[in-house]
Amino acid sequence: MTEPLTERSARVAAARKLTRRAGRDAAGLFLAEGRQAVAEALADPAGVREVFATAEAAAEHRDLLARTPVPVRPVTGRAAASLSETVTPQGLVAVCALRDVPADVLVGAPPRLTVALAELADPGNAGTVLRTADACGAGAVVFGAGSADPYGGKAVRSSAGSLFHVDVVRGAPLAGLLPRLQAAGATVLAADGGGETALDELGPELAGPVVWLFGNEARGVPAELAALADARVRIPMRGRAESLNLAAAAAICLYTTQLVQG
Repeated sequence: MTEPLTERSARVAAARKLTRRAGRDAAGLFLAEGRQAVAEALADPAGVREVFATAEAAAEHRDLLARTPVPVRPVTGRAAASLSETVTPQGLVAVCALRDVPADVLVGAPPRLTVALAELADPGNAGTVLRTADACGAGAVVFGAGSADPYGGKAVRSSAGSLFHVDVVRGAPLAGLLPRLQAAGATVLAADGGGETALDELGPELAGPVVWLFGNEARGVPAELAALADARVRIPMRGRAESLNLAAAAAICLYTTQLVQG
């Protein structure tokens, strides 16, 4: 049997650099940890460079690993832990190619539903919005300049595999991109607690192509971007809550859009 790689091995050391954004961008790679993420990654094996697995993880996930053409490298528990950003490492990590697409792809053919994120700060929210966008049939999620990296460990885990199902655009200057999407036929809707239009007042506007714009968790959508939107949309609230957090607001807006688009 092949001797397991340790945390000092060159391959593991190279993969460990992917726990930082600078390392991911330099290598064009990121890490996906755990059964769900690795299984979704291996559905398109061309995008996976290698998989690291402890003996325990390899035995537990034998069905998944036995049928993949991707090299599976045995590693020690300490090596697997060095690649993990969790308290309890799962012992199964895939090295995957970044999945970015150019913004021009969206402009050329806007999806029926796109999510744009302006200065989103929390990586957990980034992954949750990806997962929600996937569930609601979105074709793409745009991470505007200054937003959290969807390829960070927390974001990848929070996406629960959905990162591999939708197109991802990173670092896009939204002030330039949104007007181009509008010119291509998309309606841009900015989620705004003080918006002049209520979500339940929308109808044909949601038929698509539609771009939902969500902002920073604390500051909301920047004023200059909200001014570009076709409408600023608020979610009607019957109770006494002051506001909704970003992930909850996104889920409501995207699900409502899904109902209209069918």
